[in-house]
Amino acid sequence: MGDRNGRRISELVKKSGNNQCADCGYDNPEWASFNIGVFVCTTCATWHRSLGTHVSKVKSLKLDRWDDEQVEGMELIGNVKAKEKYEAHRPACYRVPRHGDPQVLLEQWIRAKYEREEFIHVDKQTYVRNHIEGILMKKTSNDNKYYPRKFEIADSVLKYYGHNSKEPKASIPIANVNVCLAPIKMKHDTGMQLTYLSDGSTRHIYVYHESGETIIHWYNAIRNIKLNLLMVAYPSVSAEEVIPYLTNDFAAEGWLSKTGPREGDAYRKRWFTLDDRKLMYHDSPLDAYPKGEIFLGHKDNNYSVKEGVPRGHKEQDFPFSLYTPTRNFVLSAPTSEDRIRWVAAVEAVLERPLRPQDNQMAVNLVRKRPGKFSLDIFSIG
Repeated sequence: MGDRNGRRISELVKKSGNNQCADCGYDNPEWASFNIGVFVCTTCATWHRSLGTHVSKVKSLKLDRWDDEQVEGMELIGNVKAKEKYEAHRPACYRVPRHGDPQVLLEQWIRAKYEREEFIHVDKQTYVRNHIEGILMKKTSNDNKYYPRKFEIADSVLKYYGHNSKEPKASIPIANVNVCLAPIKMKHDTGMQLTYLSDGSTRHIYVYHESGETIIHWYNAIRNIKLNLLMVAYPSVSAEEVIPYLTNDFAAEGWLSKTGPREGDAYRKRWFTLDDRKLMYHDSPLDAYPKGEIFLGHKDNNYSVKEGVPRGHKEQDFPFSLYTPTRNFVLSAPTSEDRIRWVAAVEAVLERPLRPQDNQMAVNLVRKRPGKFSLDIFSIG
């Protein structure tokens, strides 16, 4: 009986819909929640177990024995029918995680679906409201200390307040904000980075909350406002078409070394971040402002990236060069694999056609007067 049921479940997971994880889309799931009726990958099975058996009962497709009732339940439901139930009213703004995304995003997606049933009961979707406020732990701009600060979203503007302040310290139009989850860099499982242009320079704000549910609530609230703004600005475009533009994960990030424009300039270690068409570099990963910002245009406009260095420049480790119409940047990666990753990421941007908002970004990245956080976009630092 056990062998027969093992064969039945092995055939069932091969069917279309079942052959990818119900929660993150990973191929060839090896686990299942037999009371919910879904096939899941090893990573998602771990989160299902954390829900408790009163919510999800998980078994291995290969290592555990299946009885008739359990297999019949999987045959009756499966991933497609379960999705119709547990994602019935998922708002378009809610980011559906993929395998490899930050754990907090995946965990809260699974809890939202099966534990809180947010996409069955729409009244639980508080992140689609036009006004939200709460306390987040915010990093100060000049050190690594975090303090509780009030944040608020109202009238499509994100505001945060200083300690005991009645007036906001900053008011940022949501349309100008990019938000990404940054748990590894921030060393907080619920770390989140807000990025926006302020007076021609990029500003980074780092926040976290002890509750993963709360940080994902804020993350999707910002995505919801941005979606609404884009739908008003482009009424003939569907929500599905604008979803990719709500928030951008950084295409690449990490330590590189760079030289100045002169042949004899030394290499200096910098933290680089590729954010859409902006390549930024910083003294450290959690700087409030980049030392320099490089706009990446289209390859047909004299932008390119190549391994190696221009003639006359010193080589270090695994060098590569970024060529722009106004200046060439000589960079060095610590490993061959890092160089391959960075060159591929930059090439992908240069291949992509420019959008109207990209041209506006280039205009907004202005040259700055010398100052503490005000190097121009062609800084030699």
